[in-house]
Amino acid sequence: MRARRAGAWTLLLPLLLATGCAAAQDGAPGSAAHRTAPSAPPHLRWGLTAPLPPPPSPSVRPPARSGSPVTGLPPVVDRVPTRDKVVFLTYDDGAEKDPRFVDLVRELRLPVTMFLTDSVAGPGYGHFARLRAVGAGLQNHTLDHAALRGLPYAGQRAEICGQQHKLRARFGVRPHLFRPPYGTYDTTTLRAAADCGIRAVVLWRATMTTTDLTFTEGARRLHPGDIVAVPATETLTPSLKERTVRLLRRIQEQGLTVGKLDDYL
Repeated sequence: MRARRAGAWTLLLPLLLATGCAAAQDGAPGSAAHRTAPSAPPHLRWGLTAPLPPPPSPSVRPPARSGSPVTGLPPVVDRVPTRDKVVFLTYDDGAEKDPRFVDLVRELRLPVTMFLTDSVAGPGYGHFARLRAVGAGLQNHTLDHAALRGLPYAGQRAEICGQQHKLRARFGVRPHLFRPPYGTYDTTTLRAAADCGIRAVVLWRATMTTTDLTFTEGARRLHPGDIVAVPATETLTPSLKERTVRLLRRIQEQGLTVGKLDDYL
């Protein structure tokens, strides 16, 4: 009996060894080949055909902290006057807290700027702490997303300075850029922004919709220095990550890359 069993194992052993080797070669889960298989480059994992070129060192000196030398008010900008082949990605409010967007920013080293509204982003500030940890800039978009134009100075100052204090208390940063809700403002807005320590008021030249770019003027393509707004609203589909990837493809098609707005203004 023992001799018969030994003979059976002698016949089976080569077959078992061959099967195990084949599984390892096929990259079966748990095999050495599976554990050591190189992962795809980040740009391929995120659906880009080529790596995103790193931005050059900024060729534009930020404006003085005191604002315009004539009025003392911060400039209102929708683009940066630069020859650098960069555009700037900005995200408003903070309603959509997609963890995959954090992964995208980290893996592609994507320089983005988040304009945060406390009443929207505040319940999930931990998400924005993670974004800041991977390089995102955090800037001011008021406490409650009120339309500021026409409001008295005290009300506008409370909205802007209030968010300055919130972001400083939560993240230890004091924003120097401000985006007025709905893009509307008046001279009182600029005065209040200046008194709250804002260096520039930021609008946009283009908006990334659910499918494509729309432009505030007659342009049909992006130009160096353009500021792009990407709404971060939970009701929009596809997700923030997917809309950003579509936008990055458009940016690359036009021979541009992404710069960090905070470094230029």
